[in-house]
Amino acid sequence: MGEIIMVRHGQANSQATTEEDYDRLSDLGKTQSNWLGDWLRGHDYIFDHVVSGTLYRHRQTVAGMGYDADEDPRLNEIDYYTLTDALHRIKGEPLPTGDTFADHMPKVFAAWREAEIEGAEPYHAFEDRVAALLADAAQPGRRVLCVTSGGVIGMVLRHLLDLDILKMSRVMLPIWNTSIHRLHVRQTETILAGFNAIPHLEEPGRAHARTYY
Repeated sequence: MGEIIMVRHGQANSQATTEEDYDRLSDLGKTQSNWLGDWLRGHDYIFDHVVSGTLYRHRQTVAGMGYDADEDPRLNEIDYYTLTDALHRIKGEPLPTGDTFADHMPKVFAAWREAEIEGAEPYHAFEDRVAALLADAAQPGRRVLCVTSGGVIGMVLRHLLDLDILKMSRVMLPIWNTSIHRLHVRQTETILAGFNAIPHLEEPGRAHARTYY
């Protein structure tokens, strides 16, 4: 049996209003990454392959964890700020707040899937690239670490669990920064074995470091 461990990046610039401004770790995000790397090594995790997205926050996270990684743009996040702005301009949907984000996200994905709004790539291109990445990473007998973003993790779970857009959005909402998501790779299938674990942040005194954004 093989294993894929997917990790969401550390806390990024949560005060940002654009993709570019968001794409850098906060000081806390760097600390979260350090702690996760220490936890993995302290629990004897050895990886046959380490790969991250090409975004700066991905590269900062994997470096903070203490690993050298190959880069794969298929692990990159969607351009959610662009899609949100498009939904606002084209369909008049109010910009999301902390209270409305849970209802806003599935509207963005639904409009994007139906090509009512456009981002840097079509929805189906995002869906297809994540499926291709998952197929390549799923190698029986090997353990692969993938450092990525919440949207990619949500799409992986959509493929594995046959989730609709609403359920995929609900799965994405509670994903912690630097959380661990485990997939077991069998000869004939890849199955979900663990979701949203943060063992490195459950030690006493680290409650402040458990962040969603």
